[in-house]
Amino acid sequence: MSDLQKKNAGEAAALRVEPGMVVGLGTGSTAAWFVKALAARKLEGLRCVPTSEATAELARELGLTLSTLEDTPRIDLTVDGADEVGPGLALIKGGGAALLREKLVWEASARCICIADTAKVVTVLGQFPLPIEVVAFGHKTTGNRIADVLIDHEIEMPARARTAERGLVRTDGGNLIYDAKCAAIHDPVRLADDLKLITGVVEHGLFLDLADEAIIGTDDGVEVLHP
Repeated sequence: MSDLQKKNAGEAAALRVEPGMVVGLGTGSTAAWFVKALAARKLEGLRCVPTSEATAELARELGLTLSTLEDTPRIDLTVDGADEVGPGLALIKGGGAALLREKLVWEASARCICIADTAKVVTVLGQFPLPIEVVAFGHKTTGNRIADVLIDHEIEMPARARTAERGLVRTDGGNLIYDAKCAAIHDPVRLADDLKLITGVVEHGLFLDLADEAIIGTDDGVEVLHP
């Protein structure tokens, strides 16, 4: 029933949007439900900043007015999904390989709402592999540096470059994604800081102290979580 839960979360979040807002549009299957519900409301004066080319294409098809961070550097509200929702609304994101653009939009937003189905809520982050975006040049060397940091955090599995049928997965910005199977992240703040210190790492999928609330879709409606 996850599709119903995602739909319920997306539709509930769309009701938080008011006419004239600048809205950040997330990426992924849950965020797509939000984009559809938002378009259906036909609010006046709405401008939307998508976090990926895929979301931009969907929003454009639905008749939403698109903008960019360059033209609208201050966003009123961003609504986006998550791969895991942990204690204090610490999140893992990036399963859709859009984490850099997502984080740029989140950090430019006055308010951020995470939407997810119940399966995404966890007591400890890390079962979902942590996405890490790296520059393509010298990425294997960067991967080795990532492995050293992970070992320091008692995570023994090295991160692996994400691949698809066409080869290495590239982000909209031309970077690569490494996925770290952490099992459990006991100190997300320290891991986030250590990863950002690695030359070659562009961004990671730990979204900490960014979500103002989470709307969790259930089979019967939604539950709202706060930090």
